Amino acid sequence: MDTPVETRSVVVGFLAGALVTALLLWVVGVGTVLDALSRTHPRRLLLVAAAAACWLVAWALSLRTVLRVLGRDVSVPRAVAVYASTAFANNVTPFGQAGGEPFSAYLISRETDVEYGTGFAAISSVDALHFVPSLTLGVAGFGYLAATATLGDRLTLVAAAVAVLAVGLPVLVYLAWTNRERVERGVARAVAPAARLVGRVVPRISTPDADAVEARVAEFFVAIDRVAADRRGLLLAVGFSALGWLALAASLWSSLYALGYTIPFVVALVAIPVGDLAAVVPIPGGLGGLEALLVLVVSTLTPVPAGVVAAAALVHRVATYLFPMVLGGAAAAVIAD
Repeated sequence: MDTPVETRSVVVGFLAGALVTALLLWVVGVGTVLDALSRTHPRRLLLVAAAAACWLVAWALSLRTVLRVLGRDVSVPRAVAVYASTAFANNVTPFGQAGGEPFSAYLISRETDVEYGTGFAAISSVDALHFVPSLTLGVAGFGYLAATATLGDRLTLVAAAVAVLAVGLPVLVYLAWTNRERVERGVARAVAPAARLVGRVVPRISTPDADAVEARVAEFFVAIDRVAADRRGLLLAVGFSALGWLALAASLWSSLYALGYTIPFVVALVAIPVGDLAAVVPIPGGLGGLEALLVLVVSTLTPVPAGVVAAAALVHRVATYLFPMVLGGAAAAVIAD
């Protein structure tokens, strides 16, 4: 009976994202964006598509590696289908991975025949591992720019965003790890409503209460220990994650190239993890907010006009947001059937 309310919240989230996107286009100039898009080189869009495909496969392989460490081996095609479905879940729920993980865990457990708790631990572990290369590449890229470019005050805003990555995330991870019991209780209270929504939408699985969710969060910390203990698996999963981040940066770089502009690749390396900070906004997939951060970073660090960067951000997001939404939605429908 409560599903329509939850459905309305998702719809409201997408409407908010559309409003933020429209506001961004209005600020940078709708005419400028349309003019930039009209100058697109169609063949160069193949580079954007290839980069997006490489990102999806790389992060699917990271999930496959973690599942293997947790005792379940799956083929590469199945791993890609499963990860695409989890990307769909993350992109239709607010707060990105945090909002989509309960449904993602169900999809993983159903397709790979593992327990729901193991599926939750797997996708949570992968999301946690993504922070390592994101932080490393973002900070390294910014350090290179700061050392080689004379950008002066223009670096201030970007420096603040990178500082959040360099200092804020490690501190949060440390505090979460040293206060695991409190985190388990807090996450249980926050995630239980989303988990109940999964039970209502997909009635074939039981609806977990807060205690059950807390037990699954505890299992997540155990899984992190297992993944961390497997050095080879850990390095492989992080390596695939880093490859995915590089592919995302290549997608953004190729989007600008398709519009007739080239930027230093290192700028894209900085922009992508900074843009990912939009996931904290309660809008599905960071819609609107991520594009705004990409425009802020790229237009700050390069002479490319903001309207052109906004156009490139839209091209990039079609490849890395709409494409996995379509593919992942189809995969999720097949898996849940």
